[in-house]
Amino acid sequence: MEESGGTGSGAGSAGAGPGAAHAGAGAGAAGAYDAVVLAGGAARRLGGVDKMALRVGGRTLLDRVLRACRGAGQTVVVGPRRPTVRPVTWTREAPPGGGPVAALAAALPLTSADTVVLLSADLPFLDDGTVRTLRESLVAAGDGVDGAMFVDGTGRDQPLVAVYRGESLRRGLALLAVEYGGVAGLPLRLLTGELTLVRSASGATFDCDTWEDLATARDRIREHGHVLDEWLAAVKEELGLDTEVDTRVLLDLARDAAHGVARPAAPLTTFLVGYAAGRAGGGPEAVAEAARKVTALTERWAEEAAEEGRSDT
Repeated sequence: MEESGGTGSGAGSAGAGPGAAHAGAGAGAAGAYDAVVLAGGAARRLGGVDKMALRVGGRTLLDRVLRACRGAGQTVVVGPRRPTVRPVTWTREAPPGGGPVAALAAALPLTSADTVVLLSADLPFLDDGTVRTLRESLVAAGDGVDGAMFVDGTGRDQPLVAVYRGESLRRGLALLAVEYGGVAGLPLRLLTGELTLVRSASGATFDCDTWEDLATARDRIREHGHVLDEWLAAVKEELGLDTEVDTRVLLDLARDAAHGVARPAAPLTTFLVGYAAGRAGGGPEAVAEAARKVTALTERWAEEAAEEGRSDT
């Protein structure tokens, strides 16, 4: 088992094993979870390039998926080692190229949570909200269900955009190994077909298998409704920030500063809010408090300007 992280060389470092305590971010209403990300495959329809290193919105496909499951206590990536935006546990299936069941069999012993989110590494539209929806679907389904899976727009199962109970996966893999004498080369449907699953549709199942798919993903994230969120996510990842703030507050503040003071005041004001929040310890509460103070200041500034305007008439 190895760990690698960072946006630089991706040099390995010894890390906590599967028995380590899970991060607090992974312990919401749906409970703690681990993540397994399959990042192998030959990418034949892409000419054999390293698909996981292809970029959408300035971030690699693999890093986009890793951000979506950043709340996991343990994240295991199956595939050739690469630089990643955050530390992960690396492993390989036996033999390399042995398929998704073999990859899952290699990763599962490195997890310890009761639930495991299983993802392919080429999902450009996956986000943490999507992962949370999967996990909440499993909780809502009750103890008699083995997992929650997304289906694509045609109703086709997407077992690599799903969450499963770890014990159900372990039991299924053991039965397959006995029945077939091993798990290498087996299709994933042999495993999922024996599980009781709940299903729902999601656009997050879109994957990048071809150059056309990649172009579609790059175009879509630049659409008006997505580009700001995509840009902010990329900036935070580049700067190593993980703070979620209400961007509407900052945009309203920038607008008020631009209109009530001067246009250059907008970027400078939001910068100072961020700087003040950082000095106050960071976090969304610090940003909101700094923004509240400056918003009140802009209102007073605007009131004075309005009073001056009335006195001139």
